[in-house]
Amino acid sequence: MTPLASRLIQSRTSVSKLYTIAASRNGRYLSTDSNKVDEPFKVEEADTVNVPPPSTEKPMQLLVLGGNGFVGSHICKEAVDRGLTVASLSRSGRPSIHDSWVNNVIWHQGSLLSSYSWTEALNGVTSVISCVGGFGSQSYMYKINGTANINAIRAASEKGVKRFVYISSADFGLANYLLQGYYEGKKAAETELLTKFAYGGVILRPGFIYGTRNVGSVKLPLGVIGSPLEMVLQHAKPLKQLPLVGPLFTPPVNVTAVAKVAVRAATDPVFPPGIVDIYGIQRYSQQGAA
Repeated sequence: MTPLASRLIQSRTSVSKLYTIAASRNGRYLSTDSNKVDEPFKVEEADTVNVPPPSTEKPMQLLVLGGNGFVGSHICKEAVDRGLTVASLSRSGRPSIHDSWVNNVIWHQGSLLSSYSWTEALNGVTSVISCVGGFGSQSYMYKINGTANINAIRAASEKGVKRFVYISSADFGLANYLLQGYYEGKKAAETELLTKFAYGGVILRPGFIYGTRNVGSVKLPLGVIGSPLEMVLQHAKPLKQLPLVGPLFTPPVNVTAVAKVAVRAATDPVFPPGIVDIYGIQRYSQQGAA
C-alpha cells in the first residue's frame, strides 16, 4: 500500500470517530451505515398541572321573609353570625332595634300580597326562609299564612332559588278549629312548597316559640314560661297520643333553636327535605352548626 493511500484511510477513520463522539454527546447516534435509521431524539414531557375550572356556583345569599319579626329577627342574627349575606323583606322594612347585627342586613320593604314588584329582592338569592304569618279574621289568617307564602314560593321557584324553608306550626288538635284560617293557610303553603321545592324545601313545625320578644322599647322574657314548660313536656311525648287533647302537650321551643335549624336547613345542601317536627328541631339544634 502506498504512503498516500495509507494516510487517506487513517484520515477517514479519524473523521468517523469524531462523528461518533459528537453524536454520543448530543444523545443521538449517527450511523454511517446507509441501511440503518437514526434513533429519534428523546424528549421528556413537562409535568401536567391540573388547574381546576373557575367555580360557577353563586355565593350563598339568604333572604328572610318577615325578617324584622320575633322569629325572623333571630334568624337574621343567626345568619349574620355565620357570615352569610343576608337580606330581609317585610311590610315595615328595617326594625327599630339597635343591635349591631342589624347594620349587616339589607332591608327591603314590601308586601307579599301586593304586586310582584317585591320580587326584585329575590335577585341573586340562593335560599329563602319565610316567617310570614299572623292572626286576625279567618279570611285574613288564610291570606297572610297561606296566599302570601304561596306567592313567595312560586316567585322563588321562578327565580331559580335552590332552597326554601317555611316556618309553619305544630298541629294543636282542637285549636285548629278555632283558628281554621290560620291552619288551613299554613297547610296550603306547605303543600305548595313540597310541590315546587321537592328536593330543597324544608318545613319546620314548632309549637309555642319562646324567647325575648321586643315590643317597642319593651323586652318580654317569654322564656320565663317557655323554658320550664319545655323541660317538662319534652319528656311527655307519650301524652301526645291522647285523643283530642294530646297535641296540647307539644313542648315549647326556644327561638334560638328554631333560628339555628332554619339557617342550617336553608344553607346545608345535604339537609334532608320535608317536614321537621318539634322533636326534630330540638335534635338538629343540639347538633351544632353544619
